[in-house]
Amino acid sequence: MNYLSQPDFEKAKREYASFRALLENDISDVLQFQGSFDTTIDAIYCRDASIATDQGMIICNMGKAGRSGEPEMQQSYYNQNQIPVLGSITAPGTVEGGDVAWLNEKTLAVGLSYRTNIQGIDQLAALLSPFGIEILVVDLPHFKGPDDVFHLMSILSPIDEDLAVVYPPLMPIRFRKQMINMGYKFIEVPDSEFESMGCNVLAIAPRKCIMLKGNPKTEQALIEAGCEVLTYTGYEISVKAGGGPTCLTRPIKRKL
Repeated sequence: MNYLSQPDFEKAKREYASFRALLENDISDVLQFQGSFDTTIDAIYCRDASIATDQGMIICNMGKAGRSGEPEMQQSYYNQNQIPVLGSITAPGTVEGGDVAWLNEKTLAVGLSYRTNIQGIDQLAALLSPFGIEILVVDLPHFKGPDDVFHLMSILSPIDEDLAVVYPPLMPIRFRKQMINMGYKFIEVPDSEFESMGCNVLAIAPRKCIMLKGNPKTEQALIEAGCEVLTYTGYEISVKAGGGPTCLTRPIKRKL
């Protein structure tokens, strides 16, 4: 699975319960996908297998072969719970939700990465273009190579309509300029907090967010920008697999 080490199951369950409690303090309708023998432990990072749009969910096709069972599991859940599905990404196209970030109601940034290919992006654009939605393709760097979990949201977390947490050294220049032209301001994660997922910040409301403990500089910068910050311990569920709070959630309804 390319984890740093095998997670401790009992500790992981306790960490997840604490993380979920943070969500439930603010969100009344927290839903949970059902388990499946066709998925692996990676399925806890449920953002990656589908994308939320105003017109319905888009079911992804995973770039990591070991996660191929997750999209079908999520689609089954949506169908059972009357959550509309707009369409699906099919082979040879691949798209993972960690490479996708809404910048506003009509602009979707999509990372071209080892997990999301151009065929998948073209399919995504075809599904969304009838609704006047623009796709910004963001060419991501090689960084640590195809076996590493590196998504667009490894370097970007929008936390308000005009504020985002970013990691500048890996942010493409054109994309940075596009965001600035859209009116975004940046909270920049220092080098010392990139590997500890300081850039992986989940907005549960505008400027109210959840992040992994252990990133005090980024946390303080968020507070100074007028944000309320909640933190959780996630050594087993986040650090060992590189999946922070955005990865652990699949928001299906959001307010900008």
